[in-house]
Amino acid sequence: MNQPSPLTLSASPRGARIAFIRADWHGDIVENCHASFLATLAEHGFPTDQVETFTVPGVFEIPLQAKLLAKSGRYGAIVASGFIVDGGIYRHDFVSTAVIDAMMALQMEQEVPVISAVLTPHHFHEHDAHLQFFRDHFLSKGREAGEACLKTLENLAQVRKLSAD
Repeated sequence: MNQPSPLTLSASPRGARIAFIRADWHGDIVENCHASFLATLAEHGFPTDQVETFTVPGVFEIPLQAKLLAKSGRYGAIVASGFIVDGGIYRHDFVSTAVIDAMMALQMEQEVPVISAVLTPHHFHEHDAHLQFFRDHFLSKGREAGEACLKTLENLAQVRKLSAD
């Protein structure tokens, strides 16, 4: 398997730091995404001390936190992780749409990538089989978010280099 080489990011703080926002609703599951994300960055040679983690109560609070972080100019990318469960009412559909749409609009407006590991499973039940399935699934999502974040930062560094030439 080909391992990507460690990234060489610009020296500016915006190109070198990552903000990770994790929603604390079902935090025991979401934490797996965070841990896997950090492990993936470390495996690829990205210094994990350049990742700052922010915890919000639930996914609905992610967009505002992400916007404030993007506007700070401190981060080259923002990663958001959360778990929106179907509690038998359709509120989860509205929440997930609002959160994902806001994150997409934010990255277009601020030109800071926002990587989503916000999941909305249908028919989640708090029994051992589902809890274990989603704990494992968030490990996969953390790895995927880490790889996507690194690739996005690499692409942005290439665009900056082309723009400077």
